[in-house]
Amino acid sequence: MPANPRPNYLNRSLADGVAAVGFRKWYERELLSGHAHLVLMLLATLGMLGSIEAFAGGDWLDKTIDAVMFVASAAIAVWGMRRYLYLLMRAEHIANQANCPQCKEYGRLTVEADHSQSGKTRVRCKACGHRWDIHEQ
Repeated sequence: MPANPRPNYLNRSLADGVAAVGFRKWYERELLSGHAHLVLMLLATLGMLGSIEAFAGGDWLDKTIDAVMFVASAAIAVWGMRRYLYLLMRAEHIANQANCPQCKEYGRLTVEADHSQSGKTRVRCKACGHRWDIHEQ
């Protein structure tokens, strides 16, 4: 997979997150962040439904405001769903590589080198010391 050319401003990178809080907590925070975007999408969908209901009455100015609110809610809902899917897929893709190839220990790793430009992060198993690359993209 090609490397992501721009940084992710909303969530920590794998190297930063593992160095700060460890792999398991980083993974948990990625999933929580993704699910927060799912809740945002659901709330925006409710906003769309409310805009449709409010569209029935009022003059042309009220209908214009309702239409603008519908479009804004739809844009937020689409962004929230895309972000949710991105975070969930990224976290799962990385978590599937968090097993040590040698001793099969899950998630007990430290970051040795961050090669963000190439989309790889070099990690080392805390149990046996084996080194391998995790591909972020």
